[in-house]
Amino acid sequence: MSEAETTAPDFITLEEAAAMTTGTRVTFIPGIPALYAEALKNICFVKGLPLIRALHPMMGVDKETGEDRQARLYELTSQTSIPTMFHDEERPRNVWIEQLGLAERIGAPGTPRLIPDDFGQRADVMGLCEVVLGEDGLVWNMRIMSDSPLAQKYGYSEEASAAAPNKVAEVLRLIDGRLAAQEENGSRYLVGEAVTAADIYWATMSMCVLPAPPEIMPLTQQNKGMLKYFAMNGQIPIIAEVLSERIKNHQRYILTTYCETPAVLGGDPL
Repeated sequence: MSEAETTAPDFITLEEAAAMTTGTRVTFIPGIPALYAEALKNICFVKGLPLIRALHPMMGVDKETGEDRQARLYELTSQTSIPTMFHDEERPRNVWIEQLGLAERIGAPGTPRLIPDDFGQRADVMGLCEVVLGEDGLVWNMRIMSDSPLAQKYGYSEEASAAAPNKVAEVLRLIDGRLAAQEENGSRYLVGEAVTAADIYWATMSMCVLPAPPEIMPLTQQNKGMLKYFAMNGQIPIIAEVLSERIKNHQRYILTTYCETPAVLGGDPL
């Protein structure tokens, strides 16, 4: 891959993505590692799935037209969150568990099995994903630690915000404990002896409290404020004290071993 291809991926419009009848299309915001979109991109990378990138409309009202910028997205998908995943002529998928299921089904032959065949391990993987990605989980609580339009969407209140750092720390302790137990069994992974969706999702989402270095997550004009905010989250005392070396090492290992690094974002590199 050339340097130009690495730093400047092509993006099609939402309308173009919705109209296509072949290929896998995912919505992104150029230059922004929106966590759920970045995680899905990493899942697809592991599964050997080439993606067509589409522009995800920003929140808010267009100043020139006065129209909701996400109205068409809502019309197409009945929701507005990033990312939307289109594949061939199938219905759009907007929830992480459905996106994961689709990626597992259409992934290239010979790629890692991210949803284990063993039902016990599958329960562990999905449970870990849920506390990271689901309602009242890691990312949910990170988003309500301070007030913002996005926090309001996630049910911000002063009471919920005050409780959020403790919940984030609880998830970190859970992950650290799992990694410690797995180390004793000679495994570098959260579940079993091989990489699973739990590793990919966790390593990506953990960047909300543990930003990855520029060689993994490049700095752009668009993401510099976001990455600064993520770094500040990791400095909250109750969170900082449970960000163990095990967690840091696991994040770096998974991202550099299984995911596309440096991340390809588009936007305006710094």
